[in-house]
Amino acid sequence: MEYRKIKDEDDHDVASDIESVKGKSHTVASSNIAMATLGVGSSERINWKRKGVVTCALTILTSSQAILIVWSKRAGKYEYSVTTANFLVETLKCALSLLALTRIWKNEGVTDDNRLSTTFDEVKVFPIPAALYLFKNLLQYYIFAYVDAPGYQILKNLNIISTGVLYRIILKRKLSEIQWAGFILLCCGCTTAQLNSNSDRVLQTSLPGWTMAIVMALLSGFAGVYTEAIIKKRPSRNINVQNFWLYVFGMAFNAVAIVIQDFDAVANKGFFHGYSFITLLMILNHALSGIAVSMVMKYADNIVKVVYLQKNAHSFPCHFLTQG
Repeated sequence: MEYRKIKDEDDHDVASDIESVKGKSHTVASSNIAMATLGVGSSERINWKRKGVVTCALTILTSSQAILIVWSKRAGKYEYSVTTANFLVETLKCALSLLALTRIWKNEGVTDDNRLSTTFDEVKVFPIPAALYLFKNLLQYYIFAYVDAPGYQILKNLNIISTGVLYRIILKRKLSEIQWAGFILLCCGCTTAQLNSNSDRVLQTSLPGWTMAIVMALLSGFAGVYTEAIIKKRPSRNINVQNFWLYVFGMAFNAVAIVIQDFDAVANKGFFHGYSFITLLMILNHALSGIAVSMVMKYADNIVKVVYLQKNAHSFPCHFLTQG
C-alpha cells in the first residue's frame, strides 16, 4: 500500500512537471509570435515612412526643376553647355551613390548585395535606360524654345498615360479599369488646373513643341519602367550599387554628347563657361531628383511617381517660370 501511494505521488509530480513545461513552451512560443508580428509591423511602418519621405522630397525637387532651368537662362539663352551640365549631374549622382556605399561598407561590411564587382549580365542592361535618359534630359532644355511654362506643365501630363501603357506592356502588370479611369481623370484635372483664362497662348503650342513633349513623355515612361524592371529584378541588391552602374553609363554617354555637340565651345571657353549660381543649384536639384526617383522605383513604383508628382505639380505657380 505504501509503495502504491508513493508511486501515485511520483506520477502526479511527473505529470505536473510535464504540464509546467508545456505551459512554459506555449508562453515562449506566444511571445516569439508576438515579437515577430511586432517586428513585421515595425518594418512595414519604416518602409511606408521611407516611401513617404522620398516621394515628398521628389515632388519638391521635380516641381522646381523647370523653374531652375528657365532661371538659368540669360537673355533667353543658355550661356553654358547643357551637355556639360548633364555630365555633371551624372557625375554628382555617381559620387553620392559611392558616398552612400562607403557608409554602408563601414557600418555593415562588404557583402554580395552591396559590392561593386558584378557580372556582365547584370551590367549590360544599364546602357539602355542611360541612353534614354540622355535624350530626355537634353530635350528638357530645348523644349522651352517652343513651349512656354504653362504649356510645358500641361504637356508634362502626357507622362501619366505613357507610363501607364508602358507599365502594362513591359512589366506585364494588369491595371484595373478604375486605375485607367483614374489616370485619365487625373490627366484631365491637372491640365484643367494649369489653364489660365487671362492668356490666349496656353494651348497654342507649335508642332515642334508638341512633338518634343510627346517624345519626352515616351522616353521618360519607357526609361522609368525599364529601370524599375532592372532594379526590382534583384530586390536584395543595394540600390546604390545599381545606381552607380546606371550613372557610370550616363557619364559615358554625356561625355560623347559633349564631344559631338559642344566640343569647340568647351575647348575654347572652358568646361564651366557661362555657369552661374542658379546653374549649380539646377545641377544639384537634378542629381538629387534622380536619386529620389530611383528610391521610388525601388520601394514603390513608377505609377506612384508620375501620379503623385503630377497631382501635386499644379500647386507650384507657373507664372514664376515665365520670367527670364
